[in-house]
Amino acid sequence: MSDQYPEPGEGNSPAAWTAVIIMLVAFAIGTVAFFFDLQAVVWASAGLAIVGLIVGYVLKRLGYGVYGDKYTPKDH
Repeated sequence: MSDQYPEPGEGNSPAAWTAVIIMLVAFAIGTVAFFFDLQAVVWASAGLAIVGLIVGYVLKRLGYGVYGDKYTPKDH
C-alpha cells in the first residue's frame, strides 16, 4: 500500500463502478429473460456481463482504477 494515497476501499474507483453497473444490468436482464424463457436474451446478457469485465479492465488500464493517474480519491 502506498503512503501517498489514503485507503480508498476495495474497488472504489470509476473503473470498478462502471464495470459493476454494466454487469448488474446484465444480470438483471438475464434473470428476467430466464424467467420468460428467452434463451437468446439470456446469452446476450451473459455476453454483456463479459463486456462489463472488459470495460472495467480497459478503464483501469487507462488510469481510472484505484491507483490510476486519472483517479483522485475522495475523503470520506
